[in-house]
Amino acid sequence: MADRAGRMLKEEVITYAYLLLYIALSSGQIFFNKWVLSSKEINFPYPLGLTLLHMVFSSVLCFVLTKVFKVMKVEEGMTMEIYVTSVIPIGAMFAMTLWLGNTAYLYISVAFAQMLKAIMPVAVFILGVAAGLEVMSYRMLLIMLVISFGVLVASYGEIEISWIGVVYQMGGVVGEALRLIFMEILVKRKGLKLNPISVMYYVSPCSAICLFIPWIFLERPKMEAHGTWNFQPLILTLNSLCTFALNLSVFLVISHTSALTIRVAGVVKDWVVVLLSALLFVDTKLTFINLCGYGIAIAGVAAYNNHKLKKEASRVSSNDSRQAEAIPLTEASSPDR
Repeated sequence: MADRAGRMLKEEVITYAYLLLYIALSSGQIFFNKWVLSSKEINFPYPLGLTLLHMVFSSVLCFVLTKVFKVMKVEEGMTMEIYVTSVIPIGAMFAMTLWLGNTAYLYISVAFAQMLKAIMPVAVFILGVAAGLEVMSYRMLLIMLVISFGVLVASYGEIEISWIGVVYQMGGVVGEALRLIFMEILVKRKGLKLNPISVMYYVSPCSAICLFIPWIFLERPKMEAHGTWNFQPLILTLNSLCTFALNLSVFLVISHTSALTIRVAGVVKDWVVVLLSALLFVDTKLTFINLCGYGIAIAGVAAYNNHKLKKEASRVSSNDSRQAEAIPLTEASSPDR
């Protein structure tokens, strides 16, 4: 009994350690990106180039870990048809999300960017309904209205709002919503389940190619216009390594808990980012209206996560009951022993 209690306590400690690691890495990566892009010391205002570097670094590291050292395994079942119809769209949307999201940091504060991200469930739900993955209901409509109202209030409370930054951030939200929809189609309709390492292995090279093409035309001329590229290998390598570690922490949390736990931890992380950014960056000026609006939006997000949890629990319960009904039939058809 004591051994069992000890094992359970150890598992809980490990789980909370992974959650804290995820929150720390996710928050730290946001601050790190903001600092690299806006710092006069680093002087690297190239969000497209930074995102491209992340994807190239991730592609190389995934290959080394899975194919050279073989410390991690890539899930099997990938076909050319699935890669073309699902992985490439996912890679393109992932590239779009990171590019536009990082670009937004050049125009708006980190805190306001996080507040705008709260609209994500609305975008995912609307696109899910359009794709036939979600069903419209009065309950979900009310939740979407609460989230939208909260984000509008938070935006109204922003002192120095840049509409260019808002457009970039909303573009990133749409890209992320589309990526999640394509991921759901990959799992539900294609029947292929991949762990985060496998997703990174397949998606990162595709995202790198999608980023490389616009980088040639949009940022490469600007970088060449400055003569020598202001490229600081140590800092940018550490930044890329943090991005990879963040994705790995997601794998660790999901393997010990669930995808819903990541969502809940994400809400905690968003509040940490909003509050800490006010202390770390001079361009962040929070107001009471900001916080009230964001609180309303987060309440809506919590209701959305709770609805998804109940829906998933109901589906699992239904599957278990069908399996239980099938067991007597199997036993009845077996000969007596």
